[in-house]
Amino acid sequence: MPWPLPESSVLGLFAKQPIAGRVKTRLIPALGAERAAQVAETLMLDAVEQWGGSEILAEGGRRVLVYDPPEAGPWFDARVPASFALQPQVEGDLGARMAGFIAGEFAEGAKRVVVIGCDSPTLDASFVVSAFLLLEYKDVVLGPATDGGYYLVGCQPPVPPIFGEGIDWSTPDVLAQTVERLERSGRSLAVLPPWYDVDTADDLRMLAGHLRARRLAGMDPAMTRIEKLLRPESE
Repeated sequence: MPWPLPESSVLGLFAKQPIAGRVKTRLIPALGAERAAQVAETLMLDAVEQWGGSEILAEGGRRVLVYDPPEAGPWFDARVPASFALQPQVEGDLGARMAGFIAGEFAEGAKRVVVIGCDSPTLDASFVVSAFLLLEYKDVVLGPATDGGYYLVGCQPPVPPIFGEGIDWSTPDVLAQTVERLERSGRSLAVLPPWYDVDTADDLRMLAGHLRARRLAGMDPAMTRIEKLLRPESE
């Protein structure tokens, strides 16, 4: 049964236009720039279908596709369902872009904002729902990623001091540095179960095996695009 996103809550999905050579750069040595961009586009399309539909989240609240680069609005508008508002990412590193988005939503009256990306296609929907519920009594919620970063961050006002200088984005130190910032700030924290992102060739192999295992177990992965893309040519 779909969970109703409260009116004062916002789900932000961060995405990049899949331009060859600019996305999934850690996949390029194994796949080449064009194939890596195809993986990125496929993950994004599956993500907007999953989080923009009504099977997980019922109508209510606000869903925002936060895109980059800023001039890519028409490209996303042609591919993203109307259940998402479209908004360009602000300038700066990943921390500045997330902080800018969250601050803007708080300024518009949001009470709970949760941000995810398109890199965790098998992410358990209950984790995202739990994040919103935990923010009823915690200041910040984090979903640790197995690569040392996080696949989800959520907070209630004000914006926590975890997005500024001193965070080495796209490194295995992100989670530890974020928690250290939170310890110094005194803000309360809730932690979700760990999950994995898809950034490297090893991650992609993990995803392919995970999808096949779910299918064999009778669990519909509901990610037809990436499942088809990763299917061996012999099948």
